[in-house]
Amino acid sequence: MDNLGFISLLIIAIGLSADCFAVSVGGSTSMRAISRLQVLRASLSFGFFQALMTVLGWLAGRTVVDLIAGYDHWVAFVLLAVVGSRMIWESFHSRDKRSKNIDITKGFLLLTLSVATSIDALAVGLSFAFLEVNIALASLTIGAITFLATMIGFLLGRKLGQLIGRSAEAIGGMVLIGIGLRILLSHIL
Repeated sequence: MDNLGFISLLIIAIGLSADCFAVSVGGSTSMRAISRLQVLRASLSFGFFQALMTVLGWLAGRTVVDLIAGYDHWVAFVLLAVVGSRMIWESFHSRDKRSKNIDITKGFLLLTLSVATSIDALAVGLSFAFLEVNIALASLTIGAITFLATMIGFLLGRKLGQLIGRSAEAIGGMVLIGIGLRILLSHIL
């Protein structure tokens, strides 16, 4: 990793996985019983889409990196700040109430949630293109951390409830903003 250390990558991955953690906590509280297959299916889907969207964002960013090389650190900061701010904002606003017994680990609902929770990874992948990040390592790390966070969210969801999920999302947003600020300051100072 040239412009981004592995510790920073882990922190970004944890920040990105907060949405999936929040969804898995919230979704599992509305399910009567949760099987290992359901947890595995959702964890794989969320992890895969986080990794995929990171790569897609990076590919999009590589096409414009030469055009903005002089102010790429500002672009990375703004993208991470926007994503982080959105995560914080969403953590304080009610999500639509899911009725009991909805299985978020199947079909179209799982696909929709996987894509929706990985939109932030698209923007982060775009910022990675400007930082010359090893995209294979970055996307695999983000996918693996998301996989683990989703599993943990399901396992804890029945006991912790939705309050922890919203708090995790706010903390993830603050972490992304902090990483963006670190990137900006490292280029300015």
